[in-house]
Amino acid sequence: MARHIRARTAPGPSSTSIRYSYQAMSDTPSATAEMKLPKDFAAEKGMVNVQIDGIWHQFPKGTRMIEACRQAKITVPHYCYHPKLSSPGNCRMCLVQMGMPPRPTPGQEPQRDDHGFEPIGWIPRPVIACANTVSENMGIRTSGELVEKCREGVMEFLLINHPLDCPICDQAGECRLQEQSVQHGRGVSRFIDMKVKKPKNVDIGPRIRLDDERCIMCSRCIRFMDEVAGDAVLGFTQRGTHTTLTVHPDRLLDSNYSLNTADICPVGALTSNDFRFQMRVWFLKETPTIDVNCGTGTNITVWTRGNKIHRITPRQNDEVNSAWMPDSHRLNFHYIDGTSRLTEPLTKSGDKHLPSSWADALESSAAQLKEIPAHQVAIIASGRMTNEELFLARALAAEIGTSHLALVPRVDAADHLLVAADRNPNTTGAKLILETEDPYAGLDSIRAGVRDGSIQALIVLGEDLVTDAGFTADDLKKLRFLLQTSVLANPTADHAHVVLPSAAFAEKRGSMVNLSGRLQRLNRAVEPQGQAHDDWEILRDLMLALSGEKNEAHQIEDIFKVIAGAIPAFSGLTLSKIGHQGTPITETGYQIPLLANERARKAAGLING
Repeated sequence: MARHIRARTAPGPSSTSIRYSYQAMSDTPSATAEMKLPKDFAAEKGMVNVQIDGIWHQFPKGTRMIEACRQAKITVPHYCYHPKLSSPGNCRMCLVQMGMPPRPTPGQEPQRDDHGFEPIGWIPRPVIACANTVSENMGIRTSGELVEKCREGVMEFLLINHPLDCPICDQAGECRLQEQSVQHGRGVSRFIDMKVKKPKNVDIGPRIRLDDERCIMCSRCIRFMDEVAGDAVLGFTQRGTHTTLTVHPDRLLDSNYSLNTADICPVGALTSNDFRFQMRVWFLKETPTIDVNCGTGTNITVWTRGNKIHRITPRQNDEVNSAWMPDSHRLNFHYIDGTSRLTEPLTKSGDKHLPSSWADALESSAAQLKEIPAHQVAIIASGRMTNEELFLARALAAEIGTSHLALVPRVDAADHLLVAADRNPNTTGAKLILETEDPYAGLDSIRAGVRDGSIQALIVLGEDLVTDAGFTADDLKKLRFLLQTSVLANPTADHAHVVLPSAAFAEKRGSMVNLSGRLQRLNRAVEPQGQAHDDWEILRDLMLALSGEKNEAHQIEDIFKVIAGAIPAFSGLTLSKIGHQGTPITETGYQIPLLANERARKAAGLING
């Protein structure tokens, strides 16, 4: 016989809702009924019961109070705390009131309410929420006179020497100090002495600048460089109101991850030289997408206004890049609207390239390809192409009737954090789409075929053969026909008979699979420059020109739908189902080093993660 009576508390937004459950069980009518209380169920799951602002929630043991409040959708203001870094308790802004059950006198049983909770005795002083963890039957108050007065006091101290330069500060619009001073500040300053002057506009590294007078000494930048980047070059010097952030003597903040310190700086103390005074953030549109500079596939946000990219910042994904990205990848976008950009189709006449219409360029390309035997035609694609583009490259090879299809490898030193040795972002996707373990294997034979004359035509998709693939200018001169799609002018384009301008990574949609087997989505942030077309459209139109058939693919979703039906790893997926965080579709065994380091620190209780 079993009897269940369940009652739920007021709806709580915590990650794990409490369900009060009373269960009386007996095998015989005379058996003694046993009762389980809510705290017993929590203990069985490794959870603890915590009351936040009068509502009970459950959290895993070891959860820090500030994270428990965040999971309960209650904001606790803070500056020094960051879930990916250790908690030094510097700023004292995250003060809350804590309570625990009073200790009963010897021989006295603790009192409990109907749900098994003991009454909470509130401590008459605040505690910091960032460094303290929750425990069973704990109470937390995030508001009230005690907490609010403490926060006002902390804000008043932080603003004593802080300059009142919000209108010209580069952090305006995303400054935590600016936001929280409105909500938690006094509104009137009682400070009548002169502010302490600190260094301003200090060049501490090749990509970053320091305005020390704005620093509130949260130490986020110091901890990031020490704990994540592994280059403990930053630190504090002097004491009291004269404390100053500085770099180690004879050093610069020149790490390839230095710009992450500007991302996590809660004020305008650290700013990017590349973005400084370029644009107010409230004018910018944010587009979530992925980085294409290596096989990690770092999640990023592209910030644009009009049709211009102004900056790129990391987007948190704990399965790919945590909350960080390397500077080399972050700053590699200025070529998109640079002077070397190809913006219209070109056809070669004599020794010169002349502008052409898309229709004429495609018709001319198809006509010349038809004159060359299929076995003498080769396609060199790119590991920087999306899955949809690679699928169409494979279809183009089938349409022509050639088996010569290969990609260009791109390998450099890894940094044991986020920069992978494979600098192609879609090698894993190429293996799946082309159904081969080595999509780069055929490149040497294609190069040899060009040199011995057995290959007379090349279709080069997004690669510069002279710079990256071991071809020479003399090799390319031997070809009867050379077609190239490219974003930028380059030595291969100089020798091409037809040059078709293609879209940069921020100008197109599609999908890629990173080295760990995670399918991720590339989103369009800006429109293609000039007459440049999306690569999948170029391949589609070239196949139509070769076959003479009508267009049956009007959107990139149509291509992905075909892939999902043809490639088992993509089965059941659509482009929209991938989502902004991606989804794993294959197991590669590759581990991203930075994530392994972070998980080890989380397991050791050093960070919340």
